[in-house]
Amino acid sequence: MKDRLLAILRRESLQFGDFTLASGKKSKYYMDTRKTALHPEGINLISQLVFSLIKDLDVEFIGGPTIGADPIVSGVALVSGNSSKPLGGFLIRKEKKDHGTGKLIEGCFRKGANVVVVEDVVTTGGSTLNAIKTVEAEGGKVAMVISVIDREEGGRENIEKAGYKFASLFKTSEVLGDKAL
Repeated sequence: MKDRLLAILRRESLQFGDFTLASGKKSKYYMDTRKTALHPEGINLISQLVFSLIKDLDVEFIGGPTIGADPIVSGVALVSGNSSKPLGGFLIRKEKKDHGTGKLIEGCFRKGANVVVVEDVVTTGGSTLNAIKTVEAEGGKVAMVISVIDREEGGRENIEKAGYKFASLFKTSEVLGDKAL
């Protein structure tokens, strides 16, 4: 499964050029993981691989920052529904809406629950740590953080230094392969 997913990531998500990342860093490549997470085979593989990492954890929900985590959260929730460990999904807004319920966390979430936070790409970990703060402010307990891609630019270290278990399906060096910069 990982080999098939890696081929899709390279074909659909890896782009070369001049990019500014969410962290503000400049990069000669970009991993638009949404293109793989919205690809029919790509999301199936991501979901199965992520679920295999968390199926034995004591967690009730999986969620992450909208928009990058949206398809992953939905896919893992779907895959988990066919198991003895169904997981609800939630999405974390960047800011509260001034209408409706005004929540920062939408979907299946409950105060006191153990959760997994998922990301499409982790660079420095700043966005992930902000998502974790939101989950904890709303009463959730983060059991693990998973990213499809670890850009190997300090994110893993920053997340682990903050006291959270971290795993990624791939590192940038694996995706770049012989195209390493």
